[in-house]
Amino acid sequence: MGIVITRTDPETVFNVLRLALYSLENGDQVQIFLSGKGVEIDQIEDARFDVKAEAQKVLEAGGEFLACGTCLKLRNSDGSELCPLSTLKDHYEVVRDSDRLITV
Repeated sequence: MGIVITRTDPETVFNVLRLALYSLENGDQVQIFLSGKGVEIDQIEDARFDVKAEAQKVLEAGGEFLACGTCLKLRNSDGSELCPLSTLKDHYEVVRDSDRLITV
């Protein structure tokens, strides 16, 4: 499954990460591409929706995060474990190779 995250709304991002984790627990492969505001995922703070903890669970379960390099550079960021610097080619391959694609 491919997931493209372009938002920083805590509830939306948290719920799509829950779906990613559930998919991994059921044997699916999951790649998450962060684009636009989505590259700010590691800065989302909300008492009700612990996005960072949920993202860490996805990583630990074997999910893969990729982050738009141009979007990171626009935000003066070199990336992080949760937002590894990636390319347009990576984004294309997530879309091309996924049997299912979700964009939020």
